[in-house]
Amino acid sequence: MNLNVSIKNILLGLLILATGIITEANGQTKLSKKQRKLQEKEALADRNFIEGSKQLTLGDYKNAYAYLQKALELKPDEPAILYKMGELFARINEPEQALPYAEKAVELDPSNKYYALLVAEIYTNLKQPLKAAEILDQLTADGKSNQQYNLDLASIYLQAGEFDKALVVLNRAEAYFGILEPITQQKQRIYLRKNQLDEAIREGERLIENKPGNARYVLSLVEILYNNNRIDQAIELVNKEISKYPNQPELQLAAYTLLKAKGKKDESEVFLYKAFSSPDLEAESKARAFAGILEEIKTPEREKLLDSLTTLLIQSETENAAVFEVLGDREAKENQIKESVNWYKKSLDLNPKNARILEQVILNSFGENADLQGLEKYTILGVDEFPKGPEFWFYDGVVKSALKKDSVAVLSLQEALNLNQGQNTQLNQVAYGSLGSSLYNLGEIDSAFHYFDKALELNPNDEQVLNNYAYFLSLEKRDLEKAKQMAEKVVRKFPENGTFLDTYAWVLFQLGEYQEAYEYMEKALKFESEPSGTLLEHFGDILYHVGQKAEALSYWQKAAESSEASEKLPLKIRDKKYHE
Repeated sequence: MNLNVSIKNILLGLLILATGIITEANGQTKLSKKQRKLQEKEALADRNFIEGSKQLTLGDYKNAYAYLQKALELKPDEPAILYKMGELFARINEPEQALPYAEKAVELDPSNKYYALLVAEIYTNLKQPLKAAEILDQLTADGKSNQQYNLDLASIYLQAGEFDKALVVLNRAEAYFGILEPITQQKQRIYLRKNQLDEAIREGERLIENKPGNARYVLSLVEILYNNNRIDQAIELVNKEISKYPNQPELQLAAYTLLKAKGKKDESEVFLYKAFSSPDLEAESKARAFAGILEEIKTPEREKLLDSLTTLLIQSETENAAVFEVLGDREAKENQIKESVNWYKKSLDLNPKNARILEQVILNSFGENADLQGLEKYTILGVDEFPKGPEFWFYDGVVKSALKKDSVAVLSLQEALNLNQGQNTQLNQVAYGSLGSSLYNLGEIDSAFHYFDKALELNPNDEQVLNNYAYFLSLEKRDLEKAKQMAEKVVRKFPENGTFLDTYAWVLFQLGEYQEAYEYMEKALKFESEPSGTLLEHFGDILYHVGQKAEALSYWQKAAESSEASEKLPLKIRDKKYHE
């Protein structure tokens, strides 16, 4: 019974009841008390059934159960009510309780496919797929009814390893629907599992014959042939299809791959050029082919081929992220970093969700005279596109720290550390160092030194951390001997680095070792082609303390031309004397 039948019964009951009233009014035969009671009982059962079904649809399972239970008490052998009870328990993921109701509904009305399908669903949820398959098999066995369930049935048999049964069902589905790609693919998988390669090939040939001109079906069979070392047969197939349909660049690309595998280099490249020259070949397919060639051993022949393909790509695929990416990869392999970064940036403009090349752009944009403002665009892109990637928060923090955007640098670096959870110790170490610098600039001195210490625990030889830590200690006039040891360690390793020499000289200055400070600062100026205002001012301070006051004034005046000088510099120049 379905809902319409239930409503029909209610209307019939009301009609009978009305007829009884009329006949009673006309003095004709009245319904017996028992008959009236039975009608009332059925009407009440139907009302509860209708309300229970409504509540089940609304998702109110508690009320649905209450109404359906009342209906079942009144009509315990009504299959529609039993079906709804089974559906209710299935919905709340209690298949054990659902099964008896659904099975009884099928027993009472074996012709109703929906009852049978519910039982099959319940058996699936109970991890008894073959019992579910048995029900579906009964529904579809005549080859006419319910054929839409054959693919589901075949899938169950496949998962259970019942390959022969799956083939029977798939053949039944094919007889009903015709030759279709999903059915053919399932049959091919079965034949391959059964080591019946010729049968799998025949299935592919039947699909190609039935759907002529479809390159995808040809390529699917080519893949099977290639993977099973039937390369000659694959070449024959592709050549046959190209002769019929010459404007299919996907097949030309397949011919290139197959002929190359046979060692027919010159013949294969003819097909490759045809494929790359075609506007109908997807840019991504061209990019994959280009990338494959790029992975081969470098030879003059390979380079000549790549040069030609690069020209074709640039001419025909001017706006494609995958193409720009492989062109960048080629430049990177040639160590042409600037050119590779330019290609990668073009690719990212079209597809920013490419973590690999985004990281390459960022890493290869650091260094001397780096465009930090331009680089920040890509670190921001990194955290926007990959917010769960600690590396991109780290890069963003390092760049912001270098740009003196210290408040936001601290936030990015802390997020990097939180996401990293100590997995990448190198990231932690460098992040601690950058965090120390930014915190110092923000006036959080003790926290800054804490992070410098943490960085040096992970890498005691990090020259940047050693240099910055020593310099900041000298500015604070704290732990100067410790600062001296750190700065000296760096200078011994990099004796011609002006920045490191400046730091060491300034630590010596704070210790009162003016003559030695003078010697190291003089070296620093020697190795700096464009000394900073800070370095010039420092040298002026040292010169003043070694008695060269005129020279000191000269360097203070040079420093005044820079924006990096200290706030005390105007006083030094005005008074011609050193001010703390």
